[in-house]
Amino acid sequence: MLSPTLDGLVEGRDPLLLPIMAPRLQADCRPDGAIDLALWGTGSLGRLRFSPLAGPFVYGPNRVVAKDGGVFVAQSKPVLLIKGATAKRLYPARRCAWWHTPPADAAKPHVAIEGGRQIAMLAWGTIIAETEGGDIRVAVGTSREEAEAALDLSSQAIVDEANAYVARCDAMPDADPLLRSMVVQGVHAALSSIRQDEHGAFAGLAAGQAYSAPARTYYRDGYWTLQPLLTLAPDAVRDEIRLLAKGIQPDGEAPSGVILTGPAQTEAWQRFVAHCKAHPEERRGRAFPSYHNRPQDWWSDHFDSPLFFVLALGDYVRATGDHAEAMRHWPVVTSVVERYLRLAGPDSVLPLKPRNDRDWADNVFREGLVSYDLGLFVGAFDMVAELGADHDPDLAERARQVAKRSRTEIGDGLFVPARDGYADYATPDGFVEDHLVIDSLTLARYGAISEDRALRLLKAMEATLESRNNAEQPYGDWGVLCAYPPYKRPRDLRAKTAFAFRYHNGSDWPYWDGVYAEERLRRGLGNVRYALTRWWQSCLDNGWVGPVEYFSPPFGRGSLLQGWSAMPAATALKYGLAAVNAGATP
Repeated sequence: MLSPTLDGLVEGRDPLLLPIMAPRLQADCRPDGAIDLALWGTGSLGRLRFSPLAGPFVYGPNRVVAKDGGVFVAQSKPVLLIKGATAKRLYPARRCAWWHTPPADAAKPHVAIEGGRQIAMLAWGTIIAETEGGDIRVAVGTSREEAEAALDLSSQAIVDEANAYVARCDAMPDADPLLRSMVVQGVHAALSSIRQDEHGAFAGLAAGQAYSAPARTYYRDGYWTLQPLLTLAPDAVRDEIRLLAKGIQPDGEAPSGVILTGPAQTEAWQRFVAHCKAHPEERRGRAFPSYHNRPQDWWSDHFDSPLFFVLALGDYVRATGDHAEAMRHWPVVTSVVERYLRLAGPDSVLPLKPRNDRDWADNVFREGLVSYDLGLFVGAFDMVAELGADHDPDLAERARQVAKRSRTEIGDGLFVPARDGYADYATPDGFVEDHLVIDSLTLARYGAISEDRALRLLKAMEATLESRNNAEQPYGDWGVLCAYPPYKRPRDLRAKTAFAFRYHNGSDWPYWDGVYAEERLRRGLGNVRYALTRWWQSCLDNGWVGPVEYFSPPFGRGSLLQGWSAMPAATALKYGLAAVNAGATP
């Protein structure tokens, strides 16, 4: 349905959904005549209908070029240009998100006509659609003043900014079209995650388009998203770490994410959460507000979040040499260390995860020793030993000894010889989920297992999780499975993961593909093009413009333009074209 072009873009004859994320503005654009507009920290604003653009279409980051026009998105202000089209009707949103119930006495959203402008006025934001000749400029803002200021950009200036952004994302121009277009879209996913407030200040790394109501930034998603930003935008990484530090409690606990909404959305969200807690019978099947224990928390007490904070801080210091940032957050780091020491099991240093669904596999009630979490644990404690060696040698040595003993306990207790891999989780009552899971790569990434075992694990994943090599799974060659065989104990699963080959139960997650490829490249195994590009070819075949969250043949895709799905591009850029192509042909 889509084909990569020689210049790193993708083309097709059909008008496909283009996800848009700029520092403030975000949108879903359908070139055949509709665009849904939203604003970071504010929420949904409305829909503009316009005369259809004619194909063929060439899609790029925040841009689609049609036969006689296109859509171009500015970077400096929340405004876009629809070139070669006529504005039809502007429809204001009735609410900023599905959970928003405007007060009964609130002013109703309405549209005013002023000359060549349609102006949608909402209690929480504004859209202005201005027609000039054969073009439409569309600006949004928390206030009318912000939207008006965005219209100061001329049509040509918007086009120039849009084209410059596409060029910035073209970070591997010598690659073949498939790899080059994957890198373009991956860099876009990372850069577009950097959000701003109405004053131009940093406002978090968005996990993707679907994470703006309420606007929030995650420890886990943010960690993988920031990997390419360590070189592309290190200041954004520093500011993200400072935001995440605010969400960690004195006892070292941290939520899945930190809420970063503006005033209007904050008031609406808190009113919704309070109502749900007071009237649980009215939750309409959506029980998650009960998990938010503090106003700033998005899903409190996630087992992996504090570990990701320490790892992100260490990665930033390694990349920039900014040791002052580590000192700034050292009390937080200390609280995280103490938390995981308290979680250790009897006669062990390994932390035991409670039976809940609060780590990456948030549809699985993993309990006890979880390989994924233990890899992060060893990596975080190694990082504490490194960062604290000079200024806190006692804590650093304590962390070093814990990490050393952890390696012995993991190697002795979780290795599954029959699979040449590691148990997904082993519960205190003796149950072991022993299938092969891609998230056990944290054990290899952070040196929690021996090099021999790491090599065996990677070769087992090649044979079992790369769908082209797994004749037992029924869908042919389509990508890299995150788990196989499917989970064997149904009572540990909920929601999407209850279905084999769906979500955490076997879908392809592009960010894990990037981690897998990197671990192969670090050990000189090569043959990584499959992991780096097969998922992207599936996106093109299905007409998905931009990196998806996850997908599988029987169940389709998750969200579009997912920040952590930049990991395959990050790995390709880190190791270079020659390494990526070693052992395989384009």
